[in-house]
Amino acid sequence: FRLALIQLHVSAVKSDNLQRACGLVREASAKGAKVVALPECFNSPYGTQYFKDYAEKIPGESTQKLSEVARECSIYLIGGRSIPEEDGGKLYNTCTVFGPDGAMLAKHRKVHLFDINIPGKIQFKESETLSAGNSFSMFDTPYCKVGLGICYDIRFAEMAQVYGQKGCQLLIYPGAFNLTTGPAHWELLQRGRAVDNQVYVAAVSPARDEKASYVAWGHSTVVNPWGEVIAKAGAEETVIYTDIDLKKLAEIRQQIPILSQKRCDLYGIEMKK
Repeated sequence: FRLALIQLHVSAVKSDNLQRACGLVREASAKGAKVVALPECFNSPYGTQYFKDYAEKIPGESTQKLSEVARECSIYLIGGRSIPEEDGGKLYNTCTVFGPDGAMLAKHRKVHLFDINIPGKIQFKESETLSAGNSFSMFDTPYCKVGLGICYDIRFAEMAQVYGQKGCQLLIYPGAFNLTTGPAHWELLQRGRAVDNQVYVAAVSPARDEKASYVAWGHSTVVNPWGEVIAKAGAEETVIYTDIDLKKLAEIRQQIPILSQKRCDLYGIEMKK
């Protein structure tokens, strides 16, 4: 099946972001994409100073538009992180997924909050305004089972391993790495998660905006279970496409059967809830 990643240029105007995102979703569908993913924070500038002002409840204005365009195009739509989700007085970094009938199939709240401090380069603390999610998020399609993470979640190998154990063959991470961590780790982490678990990994970033307070790395990428980069964007707004070949995945797992060779008598990873 064909996968499309939409590397959107995000402005400060929510309605413009949403309109352009839906237009690019329609374009991707017209080119044969059956699963389409939007980037983290596609409907709001990325920064702790923006999260409260741009927050919505789910369902809400943005998720309603995503539901409508998924139904119109008869696709599976991974809604990046539309905007921060407000629920019970707390804010979450949330990704929603809609099926071809417009129904919401999954809602993933970012499990690992991006609190880092690299002296002289970047300091960021999502926990100043956001709360962490507490669950894994998977959904089924006629093609394969898909596991979700958001940005910083990709650094935690245990999460991807659980998804692999639960039968996911594609992991999708809407993310917004920056100009410090992006060139160092963006592709490396995707290739690592793909090889470790013999799955396809797709990570979809906003386009780079040098004038923004937080500058995203861009370079949305798809990696196959052999660890090969099979599609990659530059820094500008674009849509990239790739065909997910589940036959190739099965062949790789047969050739190097690590999933059946794990020493579960010595170690293990478990999903607690």
